[in-house]
Amino acid sequence: MHFGSCRCENQNNTFYSQIFKLVLPIVIQNLLSAAVSSADVLMLNYVGQASISAVSLASQYASVLFMVFYGLGTGATMLCAQYYGKGDMQAIRVIEGIAMRFSLAIAILFAGAALIFPEGMMQIFTNDRELIEIGASYLRFMSVSYLCWGITEVYLAILRSIGRVTISTAMNVLAFSLNILLNAVFIFGLFGLPKLGAMGVAIATSLSRLIELAACFVVSYFSKDIKLEFRYLFVKNKILFSDFVRLSLPALGNDVSWGVAFSMYSVILGHMGTDAVAANSFVVVVRNFGTILCFGMASAGTILVGKTIGENRLEEAREDAKRIVRLTVITGAIGGLIVLAVMPFALKYAALTEQAMEYLKYMLLINVYYVMGTAINTTLIAGVFRAGGDSRFGFICDTVDMWCYAVPLGFFAAFVLKLPVMWVYFLLCTDEFVKWPWVIRHYRSGKWLNNITRDNLFSDE
Repeated sequence: MHFGSCRCENQNNTFYSQIFKLVLPIVIQNLLSAAVSSADVLMLNYVGQASISAVSLASQYASVLFMVFYGLGTGATMLCAQYYGKGDMQAIRVIEGIAMRFSLAIAILFAGAALIFPEGMMQIFTNDRELIEIGASYLRFMSVSYLCWGITEVYLAILRSIGRVTISTAMNVLAFSLNILLNAVFIFGLFGLPKLGAMGVAIATSLSRLIELAACFVVSYFSKDIKLEFRYLFVKNKILFSDFVRLSLPALGNDVSWGVAFSMYSVILGHMGTDAVAANSFVVVVRNFGTILCFGMASAGTILVGKTIGENRLEEAREDAKRIVRLTVITGAIGGLIVLAVMPFALKYAALTEQAMEYLKYMLLINVYYVMGTAINTTLIAGVFRAGGDSRFGFICDTVDMWCYAVPLGFFAAFVLKLPVMWVYFLLCTDEFVKWPWVIRHYRSGKWLNNITRDNLFSDE
């Protein structure tokens, strides 16, 4: 009996040691990502409310694109983590090429649209002429960053899937640090350069993404196994392609469906006035800091549980999932406290109108508890379930929740009932809690736990 308890304690210690090694670099990476968004808003705060609002709306396209790349990345991670546990590096290289094909196609589509009709893209979010003009100039220069992002995000996701989160984090540290520095240079016209305002944010982002891509090629050159090589794009394997489409594309569909629906919140608020948009711009930044630990836990959970399943240790994977969920409850509570702690500073330093400040205050209070709903759902749907090869449940759950409940409710409340801004925002923020019963029931059923690897993939080659 004593031996059994010691073994269990050793397993716990090993798990927490592994999860900490994975979560810490991912949290640093997410922290820097949130810092870039904060820097954009804080610096544009000195340019004017119109610039903040325009960049906030135009950035919804980057948010959707992030969801596309995140979906492709986690979809690839879902397969790669299990194949890494199985020890099949050749399969991982093929999956990298497949994921890259999809990400490049989508990046080219977004970059082309941003370059050719940015005004039309802005008109979806607002009918304010000033915001459209500022946002259009921002989108034109962002088109370069979309292309670079489509390549780096997949490569770094593959590195994370095999546990090399430190390299991935180092690349993001480089890009995000440069982004903040270049933001200041181009927004305020340092070193004799012209003051470019909102356009400067886009130029800084594109330059930092280009440098990050170059750094990825340098890392790839010295890597012994997983390289960033475009020849992977042309490697074909029908079985892996079929598995990627069947397992990874629902993850992509899930994140895109959720991301586009979440952007609809900005469409709703965008047509309720610039005060609501400006307040929400600050709220998004603060909420990003509050959810850093949650997203880190989801990413680490996918890698760790996926690897364990690939090694065919299913019961141990189930126990690891339980530990991750317990940790998520704690990180969700910490996230809510972070939002609460940042609130006085946001209210003190935000240069907004009196009405926008009033919105900001109550929006932040709502997000104190909203973070917990996001934490549980993200860890289970985007972490634990995907680690077990179950991306279909999340796709159906989020699509129904967002498109049949939250978005219609928001439009109905805003434009039919014509409720005040804060009531509309409160109703929109019920989306995470509505799906809790289904998500938790699916987790307890254990139907998500599957070994999705295959044997003899390359036996005919």
